[in-house]
Amino acid sequence: MHEFDNACARLPPRRQRVLLIYSAVALLAATLGVGATLAVRLFGIGPDASQPAPVVTLNDEAVYSKVEPGVVDVSADLQYLDETAEGTGFVFNAGDGLVLTNNHVIDGATSVTITPVLTGKSYPATVIGYDLPDDIAVLQAKGVPGLKAVAMGDSASLSIGTAVLALGNEAGQGGPPTIAPGFISELGRSIVASDESSGLTETLHGMLQTSADIRPGDSGGPLANSSGQVVGMDTAAGDGGSGASYAGYAIPIDTAVSIARQILGGHPGPSIHMGMPAFLGALLPDSTSTSPRRQDSDTSDGTSPSSCLAGDPSGYRSRPASIAPATSGALVVGVVCGTPAANAGLMAGDVITGFGGRTITSAAGLSAMLGRDRPGGGGVLTWISTGGMEHAAIVTLAIGPAG
Repeated sequence: MHEFDNACARLPPRRQRVLLIYSAVALLAATLGVGATLAVRLFGIGPDASQPAPVVTLNDEAVYSKVEPGVVDVSADLQYLDETAEGTGFVFNAGDGLVLTNNHVIDGATSVTITPVLTGKSYPATVIGYDLPDDIAVLQAKGVPGLKAVAMGDSASLSIGTAVLALGNEAGQGGPPTIAPGFISELGRSIVASDESSGLTETLHGMLQTSADIRPGDSGGPLANSSGQVVGMDTAAGDGGSGASYAGYAIPIDTAVSIARQILGGHPGPSIHMGMPAFLGALLPDSTSTSPRRQDSDTSDGTSPSSCLAGDPSGYRSRPASIAPATSGALVVGVVCGTPAANAGLMAGDVITGFGGRTITSAAGLSAMLGRDRPGGGGVLTWISTGGMEHAAIVTLAIGPAG
């Protein structure tokens, strides 16, 4: 089977990522460009995976013909990385144009498109919501003619030895999905996945382990049983542990559908985010202190650049060369190029004191406030510069990045 939108400097041509979540013991699979990968390890290992399991045969062609009409390629525009990410999804409600995929397929996206494999024509998709810790995202593409939904199965009825077929957009190549036959080798697996390129780390529980050869680009794709019913979502692959040289991992469809229903019901929670997030573009310390100097001490060593940041801000923890003389507020440790913060004139070391008529007393407070806002919202942003001057500008929050 298968740099940021730089308003300050010239960028190389846009790159494509092919998502795959790798690990020394297990790996998560998607298609983020050329090989952004999540390193994963297993824990809570069950019975010896090296023991052969009884395998029920499966008619690849028959299963493929039933599932393929509902498969879509997913392309995420990572505007602030000047990249695109390629993955897979499948339609679970054709009338409403609803698609399921992995959250890590759209992580960092500012816009998303889907391409039904039967037509090869692309359509813009709305991110209805996503669940980070469970790695599920729900997309919607309205007005897509001839959209077909997959048949849903029951992952609770699966047992070791059940034959399955994984389908996906291997290597982000598009077109007819590639296939990988296999069988369920373990149930209820827990894995820890980390992406070396973005710093993303996630723990996934209750995973289906399979011998199907899941590859980069397959993330978000369907794992089907011998009846052509989708029983899981392709998510990972790697060393299976306990003597197994290889294993793929899929989220049980019962879990994925349950989370999708929460999202579609408009029930945001600690792990669920509805729609695309609002984006200011000011990088803030991970600190609850109201003191900008204390916030500064909570960051890592290194000096922030004086100009805006044209690169991946994930894990960015540099410290400003100087700090505005403010007693409270949100310390800015960096600014992403081409964002509302950069356009307003914010720089590293400035301290944000107000936004939209609301007083800002800490970085944590501003982060929480932005988490409740929506793209297109905004108001007057006030801050104190490193030179002690008070500034104000009207800003409109941008879209994303998701995740």
